[in-house]
Amino acid sequence: MEQSVAARVALSAATYAIDKPYTYLVPSELRETLSPGMRVIVPFGAGNRRTEGIVLSIDEITAPDPKCKPILTQLDEEPVLDGEGLHLAIWMRERYFCTVYDAARAMLPAGLYFSLQDRYRLAPGIDREAAYEAAGNSEYARTIVGMVCASGSAELGQIRAVFGTRNPGPTLKQLVDRGILVLETSASRGVGDKTERVAVLAVPPEDAMAQVTPRRRSAPMRYAVMELLCAIGEASTKELCYFTGASMETLKSLRKSGLIRLEEREAFRRVSVEPCEPAGPVYLNEEQETAFQGLDALARTGTAAAALLYGVTGSGKTQIYIRLIQESLKRGKSTLVLVPEIALTPQLLHHFSAHFGDAVAVLHSSLRAGERYDEWKRAKAGKAQVVIGTRSAVFAPLRNLGLIILDEEQEGSYKSEQVPKYHARDVAKYRCAQTGALLVLGSATPSIESMYQAKQGVYHLFTLRRRYNERALPQVQIADLREELKAGNGGSIGHALRSALEENLRRGEQSILFLNRRGASRMLSCGECGEAPTCPRCSVYLTYHSANGRLMCHCCGHSERVPDVCPNCGGTFHFIGTGTQRVQEELEEMFPGVEVLRMDTDTISAVHSHEKLLARFEQERVPILVGTQMVAKGLDFENVTLVGVVAADLSLYVDDYRAAERTFSLITQVVGRAGRGEKTGRALIQTYTPENDVIIFAAAQNYDAFYEQEIGLRELRGCPPFRDLFVLTASGTTESAVLQTCMRLRRSLEEWLRQPPYEGYRSQLLGPAPAAIAKVNNRYRYRLTLSTRNDKRMRALVAHLLCCAQKDKENRGVSVYADVNPLD
Repeated sequence: MEQSVAARVALSAATYAIDKPYTYLVPSELRETLSPGMRVIVPFGAGNRRTEGIVLSIDEITAPDPKCKPILTQLDEEPVLDGEGLHLAIWMRERYFCTVYDAARAMLPAGLYFSLQDRYRLAPGIDREAAYEAAGNSEYARTIVGMVCASGSAELGQIRAVFGTRNPGPTLKQLVDRGILVLETSASRGVGDKTERVAVLAVPPEDAMAQVTPRRRSAPMRYAVMELLCAIGEASTKELCYFTGASMETLKSLRKSGLIRLEEREAFRRVSVEPCEPAGPVYLNEEQETAFQGLDALARTGTAAAALLYGVTGSGKTQIYIRLIQESLKRGKSTLVLVPEIALTPQLLHHFSAHFGDAVAVLHSSLRAGERYDEWKRAKAGKAQVVIGTRSAVFAPLRNLGLIILDEEQEGSYKSEQVPKYHARDVAKYRCAQTGALLVLGSATPSIESMYQAKQGVYHLFTLRRRYNERALPQVQIADLREELKAGNGGSIGHALRSALEENLRRGEQSILFLNRRGASRMLSCGECGEAPTCPRCSVYLTYHSANGRLMCHCCGHSERVPDVCPNCGGTFHFIGTGTQRVQEELEEMFPGVEVLRMDTDTISAVHSHEKLLARFEQERVPILVGTQMVAKGLDFENVTLVGVVAADLSLYVDDYRAAERTFSLITQVVGRAGRGEKTGRALIQTYTPENDVIIFAAAQNYDAFYEQEIGLRELRGCPPFRDLFVLTASGTTESAVLQTCMRLRRSLEEWLRQPPYEGYRSQLLGPAPAAIAKVNNRYRYRLTLSTRNDKRMRALVAHLLCCAQKDKENRGVSVYADVNPLD
């Protein structure tokens, strides 16, 4: 008896509550080609809806379940995820409360995504007359048959559009079950593989030249092409035609003569990098050398390890990274380098390309889909041994991974706010544990959690106390904005900062101003009644953007014209608060004729524009750059000698346990952008609370004192690293239903936490309470916060609660999801 073959498949259509490996029969024609890690199309549910899935495993079975359905289509020619990737997806499901398919999808470049299209046709042997007869008097059935017969087929989306609010599903299923219609599902991929035609010599060079030389004058193009090919062996037809002036007809005639072959070969869409001279050897000072030797010794052991490289701004952490990568490559190991911002990638890529050439690939969201897909393929094929990228690059399919570096590891951008809500640091730790690689966390202001782990001995700690060029840290001055208000200056630029900018302009030196709020003004307010325009879909005030004269919501994108007068009382609106746009305008008014660049999400939306902006700032020595946190870290410009923090209090007094850490880090990092060359740097911090310890510690660049104060507060509050925060969010269009769902969740949790073994966890349950932004895009959001120990048993409890909530009919219309230590 022939054994059947079954595949266990993770499905895209399965919600978290019903997410599990589903078993499907493997048709005989796919048994030789189908492997784990490939994507397939399968029927799912009672209606046999076509859905995409990824194969987790394939096994032989003796007695298949009669209800087991067969796989319909194999989408990939080779696995898109290897065994390591599939195990990572399963680990992410348990860790981040997502489906296995969501985790797998997050690992793949967008160019690999498929879009499925369902199309209905008349079944073989069924003509128009028979179809109408089978439809009978049913209006729905006759409408569908009419659409199919009119054009030979009808796409499901077109049918739904015609039906409007009516559901065509039951009628379609009935017509298919009765053999009148057949359903065909096609899949189209976002980006295809790029190929190029290459001309290759088909005969020895001497024979080729002997044939074309006698007709050199009558056929000069043939001679030119063969002369070039004989010198280099092969070349793309595009380059041959460009350099010789020949046409494709000439190449085809040479192929016909048997002198060349024309072959189709894979070509990679590469990220353009400015040509640079190969870099020389990297020289380390004594402090750097000590850190490098210790880190390299950990990497050589071949067992998983994590280390924190804590060095002041400008201490030369990048040079240590390069030396570690060089040694890793010598051992045949690959390296992954993560940075928190896309804006940091161009400088780092240029620097690394000078050392490692074509071995470097870059992965981040601003690349074109084709470029990102091809860079991913280069890493997967082993053509790139060093990958540089932002958060999602942590999934790069590098072979023989030996080293992962997280630069500026404290940054919140390493935490995903989309499903799956992973943290790149945790994923990197998992990958290092699986491959025996070394994880290096680098920062001038490490996260409280990482420094705690280092002091507890979980991470190895390496410290750099001095700047690489032995230059002093910037001199920092604190300016009290309260005194500016008393003097009648209500603008963004105080007198001290203005004087410093004027001095820098006289010297021909550059300045960076940091303000972590984009737009022109935070909000508008009526001077008569206090009315402030709010977003109709979100519970936030609209931000004024002077560039287009509109009010915009930074949550949902809603935009509207600024009203001439207050719609409530007819009063006049006043601008309140300041954003980067307004600061730019103030500076241009203050210093006529002086160019001011602005760098925020409004100015770098186009592909690669952050690279162009930074290149202009460096090469053309634009006097002033104003920006959000994009300018706060990683940038290295030798002519920048002044850094100004326009409003240090913006992120300090918010309802978030990380507020002090985030403020300290941002100020310390941006201050460190000054004085990185031969010239002395200085910084000026504008604040309304100059006596605040966080401001004082940041001005003094005193991380150790800040850490000692902050770690005590974290322990008192029951926040990370002592306990983790599980946040359960209910979201829906009806506020009362959302609140009731949260109350049911709380009652269930309270009951379960009183039972063994959870009663010993010392957990604290808070809420329900509105989210920081209670309504986003017409959906209300309420939350429960559980402060507790984060282990497998507690995660299983939260996962069970989520599944119960999603299956509970009383929660209809309300979605429930969980996150660990969210940023918002």
